[in-house]
Amino acid sequence: MTEKLDRDPVTAPGQPEGPDAPRPDPRRPGEAVFRGFAVGAGILILLILAAVAAFLLIQGAPALFADPAKLISQGYGEFLPWVLPYAFGTIWSAVLALLMAVPVSIGIALFISHYAPRRLAQPLGYVIDLLAAVPSVVFGLWGSMVLATAVQSLYAWLNAHLGFIPLFSGQVSGTGRTILTAAMVLATMVLPIITSLCREVFLQAPKLHEEAALALGATRWEMIKMAVFPFARPGIIAAVMLGLGRALGETMAVSMVLSGGRNITFQVLTSENPNSIAAQIAQNFAEAYGLKNNQLIAAGLVLFLITLVVNMIARWIVARRAEYSGAN
Repeated sequence: MTEKLDRDPVTAPGQPEGPDAPRPDPRRPGEAVFRGFAVGAGILILLILAAVAAFLLIQGAPALFADPAKLISQGYGEFLPWVLPYAFGTIWSAVLALLMAVPVSIGIALFISHYAPRRLAQPLGYVIDLLAAVPSVVFGLWGSMVLATAVQSLYAWLNAHLGFIPLFSGQVSGTGRTILTAAMVLATMVLPIITSLCREVFLQAPKLHEEAALALGATRWEMIKMAVFPFARPGIIAAVMLGLGRALGETMAVSMVLSGGRNITFQVLTSENPNSIAAQIAQNFAEAYGLKNNQLIAAGLVLFLITLVVNMIARWIVARRAEYSGAN
C-alpha cells in the first residue's frame, strides 16, 4: 500500500531546484506576512537612504553654490579646496587602520577556526565579539591618554632609524597625537568586526575539501591555502570593506585622539596631521551658523558619497570574486 506523504513543494525530493523550483504558496498567512515584512523592510531602507541623501543635498546646497567670497569672509574657503584635505585625512587614516587590522584579524580568525582547541576557541571568540560593544568614546580616551603617551618613544625610534622613508620623516610630535595613533585606535575598533566575519566564513569552508587536501598529504597551512582561502576570499573582501566603512565614519575616537588640521601630508609622526571629515564636523558643528553650518553639512554629503562608493566597489569585487571561489 502506497502512503501519500504531504511534503512541502520546496523541500520534497525530486523537485527541480533553482529558478524553476516551485515557490511557496502566497495564500498561506505566514508566507504573506513574511513576504510583506521583507518587501517593506527593503523599501524602508531605500526610503531612509534617499531621505538622508536629500537632506544632505538640500542643506548643503547653499554652501556648494555660494559665492566663494562669502565663504572666505566667514572663515572658510571655496568648498572643494576646503573639503579636500579632510577627505584625504578620512581615507588616509582608514587605509592605515586597515593595513594594521586586516592581517591581525585574519590571523586571529584562522587561529580560532582551525588551530585553537575548542575549549580555548569559544571563549576567545566571545572576547573578540565583546570588543565590538565597547563605545567609541572609551577607545578615544584610551588612545589619547594611554596610547599616545606609550608610542612616543616608538615614534622617536622610527624617525631616527627609518627617517629616510617619507612616512617617518619630519619632526616627531611631542604629544604622540598623530594620524598614526588615530589609525591604531581605528584598527583596534574595526578588528573585532573583520575577525568575527572572517571566522564565520572560514568555518563555512567545505569540510570535504579540507579533508581531501589533508588526505593527499597537505599540511594544515597548505590545506588552508588550497581549500579555505579560495572559498572565503569574497567573504574576506566583504569583511574588510565593512571594516573600512566603519573606519571612514568614526567620529569621537578620531576627534579625541587626532590633533588635526587642514593639510595634506603622508607623514604619520609629525604634529601636522590632516583631520577627518567626521571629526571636523563634530568639532565645529556646535558653533557653526549660516554658511558655516551649510558647509559642514555639505562635507557630510562628501563623506556619504565616499562610503557609498566604497560599498559599491565592495559589492562589485565580491560578486566578481565569488564566481572564482569554491562557494558555488
